[in-house]
Amino acid sequence: MQQPAENTLRMIDANLNRASEGLRVLEDVARFVIDNRQLSQRIKACRHDLKSGIDGLQLRHDALVLSRNTAGDVGTSIKTEQEMARTHGLHDVLRAAAKRTGEALRVIEESAKTFTTQGAIFESVRYRVYDIERDLLIATHPPCPQWKLCVLITAHLCTHHTPTEIISLAHAGGADCIQIREKTMPDGLLLDHAGSLTRHAHTLGMHVMINDRPHIAKLVDADGVHLGLDDVPTSAARSLLGPTKWIGRTCPTIEHAKAAIEEGADTCGLGPVFPSTTKSKPELAGLDLIRSYLSDSQTRSSPMLAISGISPTNIHELAAIGCPGVAVSSAVCSNTDPQAAAASIVSAINPHSETSAPTIKA
Repeated sequence: MQQPAENTLRMIDANLNRASEGLRVLEDVARFVIDNRQLSQRIKACRHDLKSGIDGLQLRHDALVLSRNTAGDVGTSIKTEQEMARTHGLHDVLRAAAKRTGEALRVIEESAKTFTTQGAIFESVRYRVYDIERDLLIATHPPCPQWKLCVLITAHLCTHHTPTEIISLAHAGGADCIQIREKTMPDGLLLDHAGSLTRHAHTLGMHVMINDRPHIAKLVDADGVHLGLDDVPTSAARSLLGPTKWIGRTCPTIEHAKAAIEEGADTCGLGPVFPSTTKSKPELAGLDLIRSYLSDSQTRSSPMLAISGISPTNIHELAAIGCPGVAVSSAVCSNTDPQAAAASIVSAINPHSETSAPTIKA
């Protein structure tokens, strides 16, 4: 069999090391972090097939190792800031390892084509790594949490404080999520607005949902999107956002809630519970919808938020029936003391929580 040129051997050697190292990172995450035997076996099989593919090239004994020239490699000293950062923790580690593995396999595959027809196995392993990356990200991504208080941020309702200040104050009062809700703001303006608020909320440890527009949620790297009855189907939003983002849906009846969960929604906004001060809602679902959701075997294990007209004055009605979380808008955004309003709601929903954070001076 024809033997490859020395520089081709160097390319294969370097990328074999990259691919092997990347696969080992992925396997150890599957094995030690998520304890997933099936994924571990799939990744181990990729490592085995990679070795078999290299053996199938029938290179001279130790040809790859002997071609190595680390001291003379001009690329060893080239680094980028992004390459050295793993700011999103385990997900960044997974993505980096998977991307490095896939790219290395492609280089090996293309290099092998210059001297042999036995390179198809590298293509096969590369495609399997793509699926493994997806499945690892799904397995390591936490399910949508049950938020206690989600504050819907609408700029024109923030009458005493800026949206950024509202987020900080709501967080100090115990809110754990925001939803950016700007029904009429053009996409271009919303992209900048939502991006700024999302980054601020994330620095505080809060989750961020975008109302109605999954493409904006994707572009600003929000945690998900909340969709109304007339918005795009859950399947379409999932196709755009991928498996690691959360999708919420507004559900005015228990039937809507069951359908939403069956279609893949991660959380449901249930209501309207009370008359809204921001939107006309002639038909109220009331407290009965919350009771039904919490008692039905198809819905009670899925996160939910009661919506519409909720405030510190009526939150105790929801707390009395065991409602675990609510979404509010003007009750916090238009309040002269958003922190106190948020703390009042959170303490009613979860009387054992600690919401005594120091007051933030806006």
